[in-house]
Amino acid sequence: MSLQDKYRSVLNLGTEFEAKDGYVEELDGVLKIGGTVQTQYQKDRMWDKIKEIGGESPSDLKADIKVENTDYYHKHTVKSGESLSLIAKHYYGDAMKYPQVFEANRDILKNPDVIHPDQVLTIPFV
Repeated sequence: MSLQDKYRSVLNLGTEFEAKDGYVEELDGVLKIGGTVQTQYQKDRMWDKIKEIGGESPSDLKADIKVENTDYYHKHTVKSGESLSLIAKHYYGDAMKYPQVFEANRDILKNPDVIHPDQVLTIPFV
């Protein structure tokens, strides 16, 4: 199996996230990948996948993933049935961080218990 095959799911995330200036090079048993994604959340997702495949410090991969927008962690489009606590659980692993999401979106949200599908929420750094 080639290294590109081994890390295919990471490369697929880069494509899904529409990474800019992406590159993939395999040389002397090391896969070098890089590019720029929109948000820190996307970078974190790529690194989680790298660690899932190659461990905490893979010796067969060098990744240089940059982030274009550092003003917020991510943007999220609300889907039917979601709540701020569910969204906080998804991004932070902690549903009780929903007040931070609410505070970051007070310009469009008046009540943390009322959100609507298709609203685009800013997911702040916490």
